[in-house]
Amino acid sequence: MTQDQLALQAIQKKLTGRRLTYEEIYAVMDAISHERLSQVLTTYFAASGYSRGFSDEEMYFLTKAMIETGEQLEFKGIIADKHSIGGVPGTRTTLLVIPIVAAAGFTIPKSSSRAITTPGGTGDDMEVLAPVTFGKKDIYRIVKETNACIVWGGGVDIAPADDDLIQVEEPLLLESFDKILVSIMAKKVAFGSNHIVIDVPYGKHVKVHSYRSAQILKTKFEYLAKRFKVKLQVYVHETYQPAGRGIGPLLETKEALKVLEQLPDRPMDLEEKGLHLAGMLLDLCLEDAPKQLQESVEKEFGDGRKWAEHILSSGLALKKMKQIIEAQGGNSGIMSGDLHPGKHLFEVKAHRSGTIQDIDSKSATILAKILGAPKQKKSGIYLLKKSGDHVKIGEPTFIMYSEKEYNLQEAQESLVHFPIFTYK
Repeated sequence: MTQDQLALQAIQKKLTGRRLTYEEIYAVMDAISHERLSQVLTTYFAASGYSRGFSDEEMYFLTKAMIETGEQLEFKGIIADKHSIGGVPGTRTTLLVIPIVAAAGFTIPKSSSRAITTPGGTGDDMEVLAPVTFGKKDIYRIVKETNACIVWGGGVDIAPADDDLIQVEEPLLLESFDKILVSIMAKKVAFGSNHIVIDVPYGKHVKVHSYRSAQILKTKFEYLAKRFKVKLQVYVHETYQPAGRGIGPLLETKEALKVLEQLPDRPMDLEEKGLHLAGMLLDLCLEDAPKQLQESVEKEFGDGRKWAEHILSSGLALKKMKQIIEAQGGNSGIMSGDLHPGKHLFEVKAHRSGTIQDIDSKSATILAKILGAPKQKKSGIYLLKKSGDHVKIGEPTFIMYSEKEYNLQEAQESLVHFPIFTYK
């Protein structure tokens, strides 16, 4: 039996709910990564995983096969990384965590995805500032110069089967939890990461709806980390809304830069979450750092969180971000004030008075996509109001931006079907 015949047999087997061996999963990943499997069959495999799920061992096999059918990067020492499972539009903490941790002296090569279920992935956002598509040689150069990079993983042929699976999942805006786990861990391990913080938000309007589901995800992440011998910590937290106000590549990037620049009107909730995640990651790295560094940080700052606060408030994080932007071929002189959203805009006003209870991330995502995000990087939504704010009827609540008038008109017509705010 050839590898391709084995792959076809494996897909048939998974569709009927049976478990796959490593050889079968490797055959599927190999066929997908080398474009020997049609998009229809790739979709069948993705759908079987979504409906049937994978056992813990199958997830390990799938992660291992994804890694081994693509390129891998190798770095020495402590290699940090942070990743969010996503589902909360407008929460772009990666653009804060990477420069903070890199400025602390740790190596943090970030492989970022493009949007799957949100109006912008980290790769889409970073592309507002600099190119994100690089080969291995350039990635090694960028990391050597800056301790970090923020690049699109698909440009390096890292876990290539995963990118093909993402393409067939994207039109339906679906992604199984098992697939999320595998996708994240395959790219982290392939990028050489060995100290990882995973952000798992849960809430009724995001990917993970309950604390119980979040805890199941946490346990599975920890299982895979143990199998691949990496140090990992999972941050589980409830969320009712985005951290920050901008939704869409340019608007999200603009807000991250405001935090790095420490401007008075910066989004403090985004800063708080970024500092929390950076602090967690610094603490994780410090556990295996030289004793002299551990003692120095403890004496001067107390813990990773306080260290992260110093790096941000002192301007060291902004300086590091500028270095990363320059190393990736962008304009290191760019500031948040240089970023302007699409010229076509519409101010959405409250249809009733009341207090905003929470924000429907799915509706915000759909509207932002109708507006043109993420392909139109200047398109998106800016929230004027957030949870807990009281509004009067007729008061502006958010602004929709688009690069094209047609998209804006379509979004305006769709407002009635996708309300963003829940009132109480």
